[in-house]
Amino acid sequence: MTFVAQAGVVVAALVVAAVVGAPLVGWLLRRVEPGTETPGLLRGGMWIGVLERLAIAGAVMAGHPEAVAVVIAVKGLGRYPELRDTEPALRGETAERFIIGTLASFVWAAACGAAGAAAIVALE
Repeated sequence: MTFVAQAGVVVAALVVAAVVGAPLVGWLLRRVEPGTETPGLLRGGMWIGVLERLAIAGAVMAGHPEAVAVVIAVKGLGRYPELRDTEPALRGETAERFIIGTLASFVWAAACGAAGAAAIVALE
């Protein structure tokens, strides 16, 4: 496979992981707990999600799935203060949405990365 074809597969997998992941995770959260959004909490979630999916899919395709642990650690440490300081009445709901959204996002990104890696191997 040529470098251009490999690059095309990598870019396609990253785009699908990042772009399709946002509405997919949102759809899942609406199915799990409809009408429970908490405006103002966990700001920047969409952008964080896009970046985490890019990092995870890229790490899996590069053959370094252990880098996913770094993404998990950074996200958890970055969000912990906000989750801890959430109003007690909303804390459980907010933490649950964070965990469900994060796991859905990570699974989608890992699947896209694995599919991209498999496509590269299949086209060689």
